[in-house]
Amino acid sequence: MREVEVIIYKDKKKAIYIREKFCKGCGICIHFCPRNVLEFQKKVNENGHHPPYPKYLDKCTGCNICTLLCPDYAIWINKNLSLNKY
Repeated sequence: MREVEVIIYKDKKKAIYIREKFCKGCGICIHFCPRNVLEFQKKVNENGHHPPYPKYLDKCTGCNICTLLCPDYAIWINKNLSLNKY
């Protein structure tokens, strides 16, 4: 199985993981985010699409709507970082 790069955006309580290569730029995650956390990046991925990024990470509640609706499994959230002590 080949590895795919995952971009991680995190604060003290949660992390948003985005597999930019998987994203087809449909914008579902952006459109349905109830807190308007996500926006399209200006850069394109290797497939020519604009993946999302959390412009307002602090507004994210970790509701996982983006995760549940993404048809490409390109985004997910871990909202229990305080439980993951390394």
